[in-house]
Amino acid sequence: MTTKTRALVIGGGVVGVSTLYHLAKKGWSDAVLIERKELTSGSTWHAAGLLPLFNMSYSVGQLHKYSVDLYSALEEETGLNVGFSKVSNIRLAMTKDRMDEYLYYSGIAETIGVDFRFLTPEEVKEVWPLCETDGLLGAIQHLGDGYIQPADLTQALAKGARDNGARIMRNTTVTEIRQNTDGTWHVETDKEAFTADHVISCTGNFARRTGAMVGLNIPVIPVEHQYIVTEPHPAILERKKQGLPEMGVLRESDSAWYMREEAGGLILGPYETGAPVCYVDGPSDDSEYELFQEELDRLMPHIETAMARVPAFAEVGIKKVYNGAIAYTPDGNPIVGPAPGLKNFWLNEGHSFGITAAGGAGWQLAEWIVNGEPTVDLAGVDPRRFGPYATEGYLIAKNEEAYANVFTMHYPDEERGAARPLKTSPVYERLKALGGVFGSVYGWERANWYAPDGYALDESELGVGADVLTSHNHAPPLEDGRIVEKWSFRRSNYFEHVGNEVKHVHEKVGVLDMTPFAKMEVSGPGARAFLDSIFANAIPKKRGRIALCHLLGQEGGVRAEFTLYEWAPDRFYLVSGAGLESHDHDLLMKLAPTDGSVTLRPLTMEMGVLVVAGPRSRELLKKLTRASLANEDFGWLTGQPISIGAASCHALRVNFVGELGWELHHPIAMQTYIFDKLMEAGAEFDIKPFGIRAMGAMALEKSYRAMQREMSIEYTAYESGLDRFIKPKKDFIGKEALLSKKEAGLGSVFATLIVEGVTDCDARGSEAIYDGDGNLAGRATQGGFGWRIGKSIALAMLKPDYATPGTKLKIRILGDLYDATVVEESPFDPENEALRA
Repeated sequence: MTTKTRALVIGGGVVGVSTLYHLAKKGWSDAVLIERKELTSGSTWHAAGLLPLFNMSYSVGQLHKYSVDLYSALEEETGLNVGFSKVSNIRLAMTKDRMDEYLYYSGIAETIGVDFRFLTPEEVKEVWPLCETDGLLGAIQHLGDGYIQPADLTQALAKGARDNGARIMRNTTVTEIRQNTDGTWHVETDKEAFTADHVISCTGNFARRTGAMVGLNIPVIPVEHQYIVTEPHPAILERKKQGLPEMGVLRESDSAWYMREEAGGLILGPYETGAPVCYVDGPSDDSEYELFQEELDRLMPHIETAMARVPAFAEVGIKKVYNGAIAYTPDGNPIVGPAPGLKNFWLNEGHSFGITAAGGAGWQLAEWIVNGEPTVDLAGVDPRRFGPYATEGYLIAKNEEAYANVFTMHYPDEERGAARPLKTSPVYERLKALGGVFGSVYGWERANWYAPDGYALDESELGVGADVLTSHNHAPPLEDGRIVEKWSFRRSNYFEHVGNEVKHVHEKVGVLDMTPFAKMEVSGPGARAFLDSIFANAIPKKRGRIALCHLLGQEGGVRAEFTLYEWAPDRFYLVSGAGLESHDHDLLMKLAPTDGSVTLRPLTMEMGVLVVAGPRSRELLKKLTRASLANEDFGWLTGQPISIGAASCHALRVNFVGELGWELHHPIAMQTYIFDKLMEAGAEFDIKPFGIRAMGAMALEKSYRAMQREMSIEYTAYESGLDRFIKPKKDFIGKEALLSKKEAGLGSVFATLIVEGVTDCDARGSEAIYDGDGNLAGRATQGGFGWRIGKSIALAMLKPDYATPGTKLKIRILGDLYDATVVEESPFDPENEALRA
């Protein structure tokens, strides 16, 4: 007998049960959950149950906020006590950089509605009397934070799911998963078979084994995490006897540990360097309530700092050491969303903070499955942010790195070093020899900026201001041992060098390697009609014209952005962001017709891209090609095949820096030849390479929007200011909702602001923006310094009443309020005279 269901959830930890609960709450009462053992028997049962609202991600922060709100109301709904101890959370700061991190986070908290307050050392002592405050600069506290009993929470969610009609099967093993020809899924278990419209994998430590059943490489491998439970302490017992409130969850971020009360004693949870991955091939078939042998030697540096900060911790014996598996991903964020390449197979995996994220992840995944898309931009947790490069060896290195860096400062410019360099373009060694300082995106190495010859920072320039365990604040050393980049929330040492690159491109000519761009050819007799049916912009009728095309969601938000160029009859070349390759290509493939009229061919690994930009770029290219580069023959936003010496390429007259220039898209095997020709011919014009940070600074001055910043599913395309790329007279995905929301009135409006008075910091994104009366007017989406106009810039999404040019506002950057004025778009060259030169 085969049972039909709309959704089948595999995995009975808190994440899987939350997913089932939210599907049932949305009316899918026939949803089923399969658990191989008992609910919570994987990682949930040994979790410490912490509920940290603190998160540096705008989207993940919203998931955590929802979870805490949900858990507060579950007992009233289900009648079951979830064991939520709302004792608050206090994060200590011993360094200026750490306080900057908290100040930066406060903008995220304020814009998503999370309550917090900053504490002085004296106030820390008041709320945590057993804490010594020597060396503290202060702390940030979440009053609504605390901890919960994971098993009780899971059982309450399970009851809520059952009360809404869902079914839970325990002690049932999935033995086979395959997709039927009609798109449904056949799931075989050792008890009965199911036909499901949707399958959701929430299998935790078993994620890679589950993925292998359907041909997926799920980028999840667990890491061992230890925490220590002590015997009761007299001072804590005395507090309880006196009826005093429980002290909050204490986190000494600079020593990478958390501590809270537990049964009159304490729990200490360190995040040490050297914690190994586990279950690389998955747990054993009979694995249930499994722990590993403790390794206290690894924890000693953290134990010592905990004893110094909380002397009471040194005064009691150890009752139990837990060492269990926690699922991790390469960047530490979970995997929530559709599986690449498979229709209606969903992932809710890789939760290193699963108790906190379970509610929000289940909520948004249910929204996505039932309604067709989430209501929160989940790009930061989308499974498709990783690609085939995330192999087993890569995951082992990166997941161990992610664990070790849970409490290190998450600088906005940090670039971690594990598993690098992995993917390099042919000119990588040439760029490195010219001083390239590299970052990584989607496994690719990209030059962020260029250090002058022999440049280095000494130790005095790298100090974080205190002797702390989490002091790493710089890029990996170069091969010769030089350290050339310090990370910061403020303007760092590379600031002036990026400025020099911008000025050079503006005055002369520069070359930028953009080979990591995601690239695909869409071809066939049905290609034009297919693309025209999905994009909001019109497909150019004349071959050789370039269009910026947006793929919208069903509610009118922006799901993807492509540069489109018809490079041969019925053959369209689509280019999108480097980090979005798996995501964007998966969208196209799932939308493409299956009648054979359209063929999709990924080209990222076959095509290289070199950008030549600056007022001397035409003169440079004229030395290398017979093609006419004059405006009348090669206008802005057009492309054509040309030769560069003996090599061939498609030259596209478009770039994201706002200067005269071309993108040269070429067979990747010809890249070093083309690069050498450019550098040789450009010597008389003083050609120099420039990096991604210079490109970003110049894009800001042009008010160019970016995916996951000003463009997301949380804002309609009209709110993002994409009017000129929307053709409402044609059909496209999301048109009806887009026009309806425009008619009803926009909730937010894209704006460009000039920020006054800054000296050592610029907006980075997520800063809160206020009107003159202190009311929240919106949020910054990104920011930086505009070297060509000599001013600090912030791009923002504002409430409509505040978006008129000339409006005076305030923006809070790292705790300080600065004056900001809304200006017209493109403060540099608003008429595009440079681009059209």
